[in-house]
Amino acid sequence: MNHTKSIIIDAFWQLLEQKPFSKITVKDIVDLCQLNRNTFYYHFHDIPELLEFIVKRDADSIIQTHHDFNSPMDCLTRLLESCAGRRKAILHIYRSVHREAFLNELDRIAYYVVTQYINTVTANLTLPPEDRELFIRFYKCTITGIFLDWLNAGMEYDLSAHFMRICFLFDDAGRQAFLKSAELVPGQ
Repeated sequence: MNHTKSIIIDAFWQLLEQKPFSKITVKDIVDLCQLNRNTFYYHFHDIPELLEFIVKRDADSIIQTHHDFNSPMDCLTRLLESCAGRRKAILHIYRSVHREAFLNELDRIAYYVVTQYINTVTANLTLPPEDRELFIRFYKCTITGIFLDWLNAGMEYDLSAHFMRICFLFDDAGRQAFLKSAELVPGQ
């Protein structure tokens, strides 16, 4: 990515830490970057396009750099790491009318990490394809729902501790479901 685009993105994150998405203008961004408006418009059509670009870029980064998921906690940890240090900015995005891009990428990340997790923990089992997809959707919805609840609560509680406790309490239930599914495969 070119240097100017990086400067614009950094300025946008900085402004999101200071004020709501709806209050940020192109003028705010270019003033902070000490660029002219045309430079901004050369890279982005508008601020919603900038938002969409950065959340997709960050989601792609998580997907490309994380491959080992041995527990549901590993899945959530990657999402939490990507939000670390940007609490206000993430809440400003989530509370904006333009949060759809953020939610789509959250869903895409959750689907990816859960698929990797299911593939890892069931590598030695033969599951019916429809059960594999069912498990993926169940865990994806669980992680996304828990993450959204945390955002709705203003990121006020320790999501990592809550999720770790949930994983501990339900660990055997998931394992049992995988084993039951594998038993249903003919010829095993």
